[in-house]
Amino acid sequence: MRDFGYLEPATVAEASQMLADLADLGDSCRILAGGTALMLGMRQRMLTPGHLVSLGGLGALRGITFDAREGLCIGALTLHAEVARSPLVQAHYPMLAGMAARVANPQVRNQGTIGGNLCYADPATDPPGCLMALGARIVVSGRGGEREIDIEDFLVDYYVTALAPDEIVTQIRVPAPAAGADGRYARFLRTAAEHRPLASVALAVRREGAFCVEARLAVGASTPIPARLRRAEALLAGNTVTAELAAEAAAIVAADINAVSDMRGAEAYRREMVRVVARRTIAELFGVASE
Repeated sequence: MRDFGYLEPATVAEASQMLADLADLGDSCRILAGGTALMLGMRQRMLTPGHLVSLGGLGALRGITFDAREGLCIGALTLHAEVARSPLVQAHYPMLAGMAARVANPQVRNQGTIGGNLCYADPATDPPGCLMALGARIVVSGRGGEREIDIEDFLVDYYVTALAPDEIVTQIRVPAPAAGADGRYARFLRTAAEHRPLASVALAVRREGAFCVEARLAVGASTPIPARLRRAEALLAGNTVTAELAAEAAAIVAADINAVSDMRGAEAYRREMVRVVARRTIAELFGVASE
């Protein structure tokens, strides 16, 4: 690693001012949260920042709260492991707790933060798609004040977010679950030793038995950014889910995604894996037979 300046703001406002002052340096200035991805990039010389703004001292950005009307609030510096073992998350958002328990590996889960994960915008990671299916909103703060961004608008492209140069993520807010809320998060790994999914499917629904009242379905890892599959959602909503309907919805999902093709998997292969994972996830959630 080359030498770099290390800054430790004491407040969110001070952090925003530091980022604004260093804005003319562009990618030479980076925010340090958990550091699991940033440090790896720096060790491999893929990233060579001249300044790091560490958020480690901002205790106000940690913690998890829940309100029956307002829903879940997760501080941006909350660790993945803390999300996974939170009684509040386990009780009200078991899909989110289950996802967090499988992020990467134990070292990353106990060092990496959920806010840092979202800001890094890695297309092959778990939290973004799951949070998208749950309708999460991202709270950010900058010199101009605080604003809330729907996660679908927050994630812009490969490793690109809607954050302004002086903004940091402070909270992730998830709406309170409605009556009949249920969900599943599933992913496909090429090998048991791999930590980055090749395909992921997150499905959040309101249901009455096998009848689907409402559905939100997001696919990640095989796409440049996680994406809602609205045609498949519309097919499921208002219908009793059968094995045949699950298969039809999964076929729509596979057809509608903007599948990428790279060294980890060709486009056709990714579409097929997404189709299989989506069919199994829908069938499992609604308790219908699946191949």
